[in-house]
Amino acid sequence: MSSSRILVVDDEADIRGLLSEILAEEGYEVEAAPDAATARRACARQEPDLVLLDIWMPDMDGITLLREWSEKNLLKFPVVMLSGHGTVETAVEATRLGAFDFVEKPLSIAKLLRTVERALEAGRRRRQAQRTLIPPPVAPVGKSRLMHRLREQVQQVAAHDTPVLLIGEAGTGREAFARYLHSLSPRMADPFIAVTCASLDDNNSAARLRGIEADGRIEAGLYEQAEGGTLFFGGLEDLSAGAQRVLLADLEQGSWQHEGGSRRVPMSARLTAAASPGHDGAASGLRRDLLAHLEVITIRVPPLREYAEDVPDLVRHYVDRLVDEEGVPLRRFSVAAQNRLRNYPWPGNVRELRNLVQRVLIIGGPEEIGLDEIEQQLALQQAPDEPLVKQDLLALPLREAREQFERAYLMQQLMLCNGKVGLLAKRVGMERTHLYRKLRSLGVDFRQTTED
Repeated sequence: MSSSRILVVDDEADIRGLLSEILAEEGYEVEAAPDAATARRACARQEPDLVLLDIWMPDMDGITLLREWSEKNLLKFPVVMLSGHGTVETAVEATRLGAFDFVEKPLSIAKLLRTVERALEAGRRRRQAQRTLIPPPVAPVGKSRLMHRLREQVQQVAAHDTPVLLIGEAGTGREAFARYLHSLSPRMADPFIAVTCASLDDNNSAARLRGIEADGRIEAGLYEQAEGGTLFFGGLEDLSAGAQRVLLADLEQGSWQHEGGSRRVPMSARLTAAASPGHDGAASGLRRDLLAHLEVITIRVPPLREYAEDVPDLVRHYVDRLVDEEGVPLRRFSVAAQNRLRNYPWPGNVRELRNLVQRVLIIGGPEEIGLDEIEQQLALQQAPDEPLVKQDLLALPLREAREQFERAYLMQQLMLCNGKVGLLAKRVGMERTHLYRKLRSLGVDFRQTTED
């Protein structure tokens, strides 16, 4: 049984009722509109697979509405014209404007159903042809085993409509993975709409998500913009309490309605979201019932330091892109420069790497980018309060690097031992008296902690 959606536009109630009944019995989803204005709103809510359009209507005739759709590039569905007073000139004009066929009244049901089947098949072929024109998806760069597994995981999930939550640090490319997932899915020809959760506050979230209907006009919201495609929420932990309530209510009901409207519309966009590690803690403020809807499938996007062997490939990728897109002069990273970048911890992840590549290309210099230039650039990015795994110890002399490592290591271990130095001594394998001396020499204040 077909589930294609057909919009019947006719000012005669008997015709609308008859066509709706016949098409529904054939297994189609049918919506009826008595005039052009109602048809326009119906198409804005959800694009139909086929429109049966009467030519003679009181407020705006079908030819004028067809011309409007054609001129505004909105004619993305086949249209079959219906008329009891057809002329050759009218049929020619309708065909010129993009109508698929022309059926005269009184209607032959058998002929109408054959025309409907042919029009729907033509629409399917056109959509398939459009998909083939879409450029192939750009897979995330990297030959490492970690990136290979991650791409496989995304490919497995892409064919399903299940909500996906991408967990990773800022700058890891979570949105890029969401776009990659969308490009592999059956929704690839439909929109990918990204929204930053911090932009949805208690006052604007309902209107931005659902859209607004006033005075017969509709301002499409994010749900509607992403109709049939994918809606991506970036930085989920920044979603305000009011926005969470709006989103949760719509997810619970599986539908939404415009602010100021009365008709509920099924939720048809696939939802994906990105959040930072620890997003489900009490401090994040995210509702557990909302997370239950969004994290049906969770994909971890790793920090760059976990697949550092891919850094040279990423560097070449960004150089090629920036040269093509921004016209900056081509420069080549020396082997020493690439090795240094491989051993940098990248606290800002791939975003930080791209910024560095962009910076050295824009600043310019010799064709080869040497180690000294990279050291100068990395020195500008130091953040002394970063966790140990994000600190660039290679930029320090051996003694300072060792002391910084020992200090960060013992402080983290002390926290895991709840400040108990005796337990710490056992954990790190040091005699307690020697451990006290080491803590004092490193400036680690353990006196305010509770000792075992």
